[in-house]
Amino acid sequence: MALERLNQLNDAEATEVLRTCCAAERWVRAMVASRPFHSAEDLHEKADKHWPDLTTEDWLEAFEAHPKIGDISSLKDKFANTRDLASDEQSYAALGSDEILQRLAYGNEAYLEKFGFVFIICATGKSADEMLLRLEERLENTRADEIVNASREQATITHLRLDKLV
Repeated sequence: MALERLNQLNDAEATEVLRTCCAAERWVRAMVASRPFHSAEDLHEKADKHWPDLTTEDWLEAFEAHPKIGDISSLKDKFANTRDLASDEQSYAALGSDEILQRLAYGNEAYLEKFGFVFIICATGKSADEMLLRLEERLENTRADEIVNASREQATITHLRLDKLV
């Protein structure tokens, strides 16, 4: 989709498109209201401008739209609305050994149980081993630290998806 087309969408259509980049409704509404975007740089600047307005609840809403790292079946089923933009984000995770993928699965469950949301990491370009290492490191954090870490990762993911979008 070209930037010009994004600017021309009605609000409902733009909402659906931007939601595929980040599912925090407050951010989506702010981005829809921020149109027109004059360039890719303007799009990214406006995305960044709205991050500080998000609350923990908004971040949790965004995290809810992510599959567990390494859970390829959930990527295909539950997250069909983001499939086009997110199709290669976890491609390296699928290449991990069975042992690494099993450890990722256990780590994801431990993370979810401890923090109450899925492990968020910008998986693009990272191997399953790298993601497992980061997951295990972050399991030592507090929930407050993990909200911050996950929100940073969410912002990175969103920017990558915005680039793919336009």
